[in-house]
Amino acid sequence: MRAHAAVMALGLSLAIGLPIQTFAAGGTGCETVNMSDPGWSDIGATNAVAGVVLKALDYRQQIQNLSVALAFQGLKTGQLDVFLGNWMPAQQPVIEKYTRDGSVKVVGANLNSAKFTLAVPDYVAQGGVKDFADLAKYADRFDHKIYGIAPGAPANQNIKKMLDKHDFNLTGWTLVESSESGMLAQVERAQGKQQWIVFLGWEPHAMNTRYKLTYLSGGDSYFGPNYGSATVNTVTRKDFSTQCPNTGRLFSQLTFNVDLENRIIKRVLDDKQTPDQAAREELKQHPEVLAAWLDGVTTRQGQPGLPAVRQALEL
Repeated sequence: MRAHAAVMALGLSLAIGLPIQTFAAGGTGCETVNMSDPGWSDIGATNAVAGVVLKALDYRQQIQNLSVALAFQGLKTGQLDVFLGNWMPAQQPVIEKYTRDGSVKVVGANLNSAKFTLAVPDYVAQGGVKDFADLAKYADRFDHKIYGIAPGAPANQNIKKMLDKHDFNLTGWTLVESSESGMLAQVERAQGKQQWIVFLGWEPHAMNTRYKLTYLSGGDSYFGPNYGSATVNTVTRKDFSTQCPNTGRLFSQLTFNVDLENRIIKRVLDDKQTPDQAAREELKQHPEVLAAWLDGVTTRQGQPGLPAVRQALEL
């Protein structure tokens, strides 16, 4: 059984490009924090913030670009340490088998008051589409298409389920899977020509300041109530906080807000800053968030963490 487990761990390590690590109770092996990014702007922003803080504390951050499903599998086998992008309830069908068997740990919410559901440009809403139930009446204007993000994303799976069941009379509709950037490029083109389009929208994201959007009501069964009101959780491998108590404490206290994430995303997408630059600038302008994050957290050498981070940011 041990040999089989070792082979399985090696297989996942090779599949997602991560090194096998050995952890000891005293924290050996905690110098590098392995994290995942599904390619979403909001998780790129929060990962960047975490990276700035970790570097100041003399830890190393390693990020792998993985789908949500592979991220949870990586956490289960211990090849990943932390995932900051557990959007709920959209990811419930994906994460439930891991929480059910205790192979991953949901640390807690790192962002409340997020939003994730179908959206349309304001001119489409003014034309009569404000609810999921309105879509079918204007199927031809939408070319029977809903634009989503990367294949395999839980939100896409929810849309596919809705279309397969022909809910809201959406018979003959298709989901166009692309990527975040690909989907938004389609939105950009449609807006420029005042064409009708329905797509996955969420906040925090620069799309909320770049475009005039309306989020559709009525999708509670697929995206949750209150226009897809969502919570984003921090998830770790099950024994991360036990084996790495200092960084475990940091990630249990690392929380964000919509405005902070929107500002970082805007810097990256509109001002063409790197994620690291954007995160540093925002933390320098809003250092008040650091005290709660670093309460009881030290550098890797055991020195107080808050002064070290402030010094690294030149505050």
